[in-house]
Amino acid sequence: MLEDAKIIDLYFQRNERALVETSDKYGNYCRSIAMAVLRDEETSKECFNDTLYQSWKAIPPKKPNCLKTFLGKITRNLSLNRWDREHTLKRGGGEVALALDELSDCVADRRARGEEQVTDSMVIREVLNKFLAGLTLQNQRIFIRRYWYCSSVKEIAVALDLSEGNVLTSLSRSRGKLRESLEKAGVVI
Repeated sequence: MLEDAKIIDLYFQRNERALVETSDKYGNYCRSIAMAVLRDEETSKECFNDTLYQSWKAIPPKKPNCLKTFLGKITRNLSLNRWDREHTLKRGGGEVALALDELSDCVADRRARGEEQVTDSMVIREVLNKFLAGLTLQNQRIFIRRYWYCSSVKEIAVALDLSEGNVLTSLSRSRGKLRESLEKAGVVI
């Protein structure tokens, strides 16, 4: 497999081999992110194809520092948007809805675009990074599995060999700490 820098060079050369290399190296990773959100294999594959298209459009001019993270973020955002579209009329159910509801007390809806939203996003990113760094490794894993990968409480408990009660307690305490961190940074909740 090619190194990320060489794959990015292929994008900059507008060489379609970049898409093949990206798919070979990061296809399973991106599809697993999409699957965690969408819970449908065929839709997850479509979402990964959309990720390839978006990466082709974005590189250049963007030159990602970490291709894996760049692709994961695109996949996650596309998956969440797809999930939103498919569930607009069918609210109530699924781990994505539950996870987003849990975080709604910590972070307001940021869908509006504009200079204020960009500034808030930068502040939130910085606060979130510091917040995560301050958690124990186990609490980091629980938080990320729940709110990045949208895993169910049961899935997290099984994966980390914990009780569901321990997972719920950890998530509740972590959300409280995140809320405090955001308030201290002046982010309107």
